[in-house]
Amino acid sequence: MRYLDPKADLTFKKVFGEHPDLVISLLNALLPFEKPEEEIAEIEYLTPELMPETPLKKNSIVDVRCKDKMGRQFLVEMQMLWSPAFMQRVLFNASKAYVRQLGGRESKYELLQPVYSLNLVNDIFLPDVPEAYHDYKIVQVEHTDKVIEGLRFIFVELPKFKPQDFKGKKMAVLWLRYLTEIDEHTRQAPKELLENPEICKAVTQIEESAFSDAQLWWYDDFWDAVRVENTLISDALREGMEQGIQQGIQQGIQQGIQQGMQQGMQKGIEQGLQEGRQEGLEKGIQQGIRQGNIQNARGMKSEGIPAEIIAKITGLTRDEVEKL
Repeated sequence: MRYLDPKADLTFKKVFGEHPDLVISLLNALLPFEKPEEEIAEIEYLTPELMPETPLKKNSIVDVRCKDKMGRQFLVEMQMLWSPAFMQRVLFNASKAYVRQLGGRESKYELLQPVYSLNLVNDIFLPDVPEAYHDYKIVQVEHTDKVIEGLRFIFVELPKFKPQDFKGKKMAVLWLRYLTEIDEHTRQAPKELLENPEICKAVTQIEESAFSDAQLWWYDDFWDAVRVENTLISDALREGMEQGIQQGIQQGIQQGIQQGMQQGMQKGIEQGLQEGRQEGLEKGIQQGIRQGNIQNARGMKSEGIPAEIIAKITGLTRDEVEKL
């Protein structure tokens, strides 16, 4: 048996955008519902296209958008590559879905229902945080138990997923294993996944034989686009790093020269003043300046600056610089 990767645009929308029972199972498994009565029992699919307020703004399209009988809305996104703009788009989409609930002048704010945004990210965007699951909500800074209800954002970094981090959440583990363990190289789906009816159905939906030749072409085209985007991001990061290194080296040299000159001048003046007390103020200052030039020359020489340039800057001869 050959399978397609469930994270691809074609397969993800087929599994979760065409089968209400599967998206309900996914949402109940990964959303932070604290009570059984909060879980979703039935959903209605909504158009994934969030229309703009004005014709000057572009539409925004999510992978799956639905609501339950209570009117709560759920936005589900599968993101292959991370960018800071994605989080802003998630905030925009959820806010727009929340505001759109007020249809006319008679609408009342107290009728607004929560919007949950579930975002599955096949990339790492918080490298300094070990957890894969991130729950965002609007809280008071001083007292985080004080919450403004309405918007809830869940992000899951799929590359960080470890089953042991989801103890007691069997369905969450099964769904995340489904998304991370099955791809084009899979010939036999894991037994634990096939033993669960919902996951087994989702596995069946991504069998290669279930797709037409045209769909398989779109599938390959999707991965080509992902690879191109990944290359562009990698090239941009590498170019940025190279520029940063060059700027760092230049700044380091400049700072080293300035620091060396300041230290050398200070040391030279101090030494000159000390000698001036013995041999005369004028002679001491001159000697101090010369010592400062010598210290400066040593500092510049240690930075690899050519001797002829050091000589021009400090007034020392080239022989004197080379003997330092």
